Amino acid sequence: MFHNIAMSKLYIVPTPIGNLEDMTFRAIRILKEVDLILAEDTRTSGKLLKHFEIGTHMYSHHMHNEHKTIENLISRLKAGENIALISDAGTPAISDPGFLLTRACVENGVAVECLPGATAFVPALVNSGLPNDKFVFEGFLPDKKGKQTRYLALAEETRTMILYVSPHKLLKTLVEFSIYFGEDRPICVSRELSKLHEENVRGTVREVLSHFEKTAPRGEIVVVVGGKVVSKEPKKNKFSEEE
Repeated sequence: MFHNIAMSKLYIVPTPIGNLEDMTFRAIRILKEVDLILAEDTRTSGKLLKHFEIGTHMYSHHMHNEHKTIENLISRLKAGENIALISDAGTPAISDPGFLLTRACVENGVAVECLPGATAFVPALVNSGLPNDKFVFEGFLPDKKGKQTRYLALAEETRTMILYVSPHKLLKTLVEFSIYFGEDRPICVSRELSKLHEENVRGTVREVLSHFEKTAPRGEIVVVVGGKVVSKEPKKNKFSEEE
């Protein structure tokens, strides 16, 4: 164990989004060495820890209790304990619990270290074939309040957009895309990334919607949407103008 107050730290540890081979050697070592692991769902994470023979004690840390537990966790970190935070899959704090605790650590002078590792939106972006030099990550769109406002703003976005969509909401979301972005906007729907049945469906909104109307969407889904194309008027050449 690390028990050194000066060296105590919160480790943000990514876990595989599907394929267990994506777990890093460093992540396994950190999870074995820390005093406590904060897990979004201890049942889900328990299977992962068992697979890698990690016996560290786990504590449930999710969106419904994180506000209540932060003060105690900060006290434990200040007392010299080292804690690792994991989510069910991917990198914590990316559309998962983690931001509040990380912010509290920063505010209290507790060291934070995020390990590089699995996350869903990066492979989805690269797989899409859409421009990735500039992009915006939107995560999950609002369910009701604020959704239309967000869509109206995104309709003018010129960068590639990345969204997380639940499988049971995909068809409805694609219909909304056709309304706000237009049927010809290029998109890519990636599902089950890193898993056996990984699929990347590319095309226009109309084409991708037609595909999933015939084939029910399943699994974890990331949608990448091309940005709005802004037509540029050709610059006038002052030397070609008539004097």
